[in-house]
Amino acid sequence: MEAERNPYTPNAGAVPPVIAGRADLEKRFDVLLARILRGRSEQSMIITGLRGVGKTVLLEQFRRQAEAEEWVVIDREIGKHTEVDFRRLLAAWMHAALLRLSPKQRWSQRLAQAFGVLKSFSLSVDPEGRLSAGLDIELQPGLADQGILQQDVTDLFAAVGEAAKDHDRGIILLLDEIQFLSLPQFEALIAALHKVNQRTLPITLVGAGLPQVPELAGDAKSYAERLFVFPTIDSLTPDEARVALQEPARQEGATWQESALDAAVEQTQGYPYFLQELGYAVWLIADDNEITKRDVLLALPQYEEKLDSSFFRVRLDRATDLQRAYLRVMADLGPDPHKAADVAAAMGRTSSQIAPTRAELINMGLLYTPQHGYAAFTVPQFDRFLKRAMPTFVIPPLQRRKART
Repeated sequence: MEAERNPYTPNAGAVPPVIAGRADLEKRFDVLLARILRGRSEQSMIITGLRGVGKTVLLEQFRRQAEAEEWVVIDREIGKHTEVDFRRLLAAWMHAALLRLSPKQRWSQRLAQAFGVLKSFSLSVDPEGRLSAGLDIELQPGLADQGILQQDVTDLFAAVGEAAKDHDRGIILLLDEIQFLSLPQFEALIAALHKVNQRTLPITLVGAGLPQVPELAGDAKSYAERLFVFPTIDSLTPDEARVALQEPARQEGATWQESALDAAVEQTQGYPYFLQELGYAVWLIADDNEITKRDVLLALPQYEEKLDSSFFRVRLDRATDLQRAYLRVMADLGPDPHKAADVAAAMGRTSSQIAPTRAELINMGLLYTPQHGYAAFTVPQFDRFLKRAMPTFVIPPLQRRKART
């Protein structure tokens, strides 16, 4: 069928024509916004799940919902190297949020004060005052200028929240890849949100990240589990997966045979990104407006090649030989979580010898720890890819330590 009519969207974070199986979270988000604007307390959320399950898509959908309700939205992705620039990032985010609340000629006193607090907060990383350039504002001494991250972020959020409340608006941070926050950064954000929640100020955060996020949040602040809920999203049910494939095609005047849907759902295991990739490939193979099982089977080589090159390979390419061997041994053991001791034994090593490699893979975001002593892939079907990409492999020998002289 015509490529320009292809309704499937296998791009990172691209919202598909139909978001299947996530209506409960969309409803929960609406309730969160409504309650906060009413001055009611409500747990926010951090969505967790493997790569390719649609976390970024949900954040984009939340952005649309929030903007439809005239919230000020700051949607950003956390990078791996935010340690030095975290204050600068927060200052930039809050600067943008305050400017969106109201044009300068209609600033309230609260808004002007919030800009003063922001100026105090930002001077430590922006001594030339570029973030507040062109704004005739005075510093707010004693607020957000202590040099203690948690205290300063709390002061900043409180001031911005007061300004938002004064203008009958809400401000929401939508943060993707939130697992890349360091412990002090996470701690500062959680403490600040706790304070504005106590004061019923209309500023909140919704995040998305890998499955280890609840543990990270709990390590940062013990009360994180009372401030957030951590819904986990996974593959779609077979019925939901069929909807994700059928409805976009129907909107373009095409249909799927039941046997074709069965084959597609079996191959993708219902993972949303995989459904989009396979749907896209099948659409280009199909000759007419009825998609058959034969079309699905013919599209599989193209589908796997695209996944291997654009979804899986970029992750494996960052790994060292020893890290690759660790991953490949895990693939042989199966797709489920595995004990560190079992992986080490399969590599002919002890747990202590291989522990640094395991820790590196967790820090790289290739593995996570679902429970103590276990590790699992953060990418669904990564075991299948590793067997395709590394049909044979060699475990590097142990590096001998040099004797001290």
